[in-house]
Amino acid sequence: MSVTVRIPTILRTYTGGAAAVDLEGAGHSVAALLDSLDAAHPGVRGRIVDERGELRRFVNVYVGNDDVRFAQGLQTSVPEGATVSIIPAVAGG
Repeated sequence: MSVTVRIPTILRTYTGGAAAVDLEGAGHSVAALLDSLDAAHPGVRGRIVDERGELRRFVNVYVGNDDVRFAQGLQTSVPEGATVSIIPAVAGG
């Protein structure tokens, strides 16, 4: 079964404008899912993780309603039918 990855507006240039991408990746980690996303849409992974392979400071990733930073990070498991949301942090004043 596939997993839906919700893509923020700022990264849609990598997905041809698609707001969501369906990928095979259930039962795998978020890291593996990001690898699959990058294989289908080259360059997008580098905007989500840094050169050390860690989640960028101002990018939040959720599996369902759970922030992966408070789970197992990029090793968080992705269940069948899950929605993974990539959400850039918003700042302002």
